[in-house]
Amino acid sequence: MPSNNPSRRNFLKNTLVLGAGATLNTPIEMPSKPARHQFKFCLNTSTIRDQNLGLMGELETAAKAGYTGIEVWVSTVEKFVEKGGKLSDVRKKASDLGLVIEDAIGFSKWIVDDAAERAKALEQNKREMGMLAEIGCKRIAAPPVGVTNTPGLNLNDAAARYAKLLEVGDQSGVLPVLELWGFSANLHHLSEVVYVALESGHPKACILADVFHLYNGRSPFGGLQKISGSMLPIFHMNDYPAEPPIGTINDSYRVFPGDGVAPLNQILKDLHDKNTPIVLSLELFNKEYWKMNALDVAKTGLAKMKASVEKALA
Repeated sequence: MPSNNPSRRNFLKNTLVLGAGATLNTPIEMPSKPARHQFKFCLNTSTIRDQNLGLMGELETAAKAGYTGIEVWVSTVEKFVEKGGKLSDVRKKASDLGLVIEDAIGFSKWIVDDAAERAKALEQNKREMGMLAEIGCKRIAAPPVGVTNTPGLNLNDAAARYAKLLEVGDQSGVLPVLELWGFSANLHHLSEVVYVALESGHPKACILADVFHLYNGRSPFGGLQKISGSMLPIFHMNDYPAEPPIGTINDSYRVFPGDGVAPLNQILKDLHDKNTPIVLSLELFNKEYWKMNALDVAKTGLAKMKASVEKALA
């Protein structure tokens, strides 16, 4: 029933106008589009290693190319310090560039049978991890250095040694990631590195796998389906040609993702299906790429990684 009371009519009128204004001027929250994947794209500086840019130059190149992460080499960090560089400047540089230092590549003999060698290796790791912690690096690769030539490493012993390495990592906050090497006489199978990681009994135990090393070590790529995402925080991306065959092929034959014959569609789909953030790091040792402009190589590698992901998830 209409009201003849002017004050009531004005109140209703003002309420309707204010309500309409609020509706028109208040942003409407639309449902956000789900991310297509949880991959992060990273540059392993081996890809541009022979251009000799130095640590700061490598950081700048990765950022200019569009990466959000970088894998540095311990030796490059050491050279930077030897020339008078400050680790605090590296951390600030990476932060200013919007880069996460995801991992570092080191080569200590933490896994060998010789107890004295292992003790020296753990001291080396303490020193390296302390340095890496200062630049904000999250992880360090732990490949089977020192046991690559003669098969027969006891995997239970390897697990105990990896546990000790993880304890060293706990002290610095830098996580050692057990790395598979396809050419090695030991830890060249995916099943071996998974076994050692699990038997270490450490809650942070994890592995670093690689397209080329899985192929060269004759591990079935389907094994990646069985590994949890938390055990595979970082994965080396590359590709390989059909020739030369296993036994002859080496790291220098690695090519950009999508330029070879690796089953990248299935590999990337299996990694994506883990529904866990995984760092895809471009690791190449191609001598032809080392002759090219470093920024061009880095940009091309990122574009081809992203294209491989899109193709796999199409």
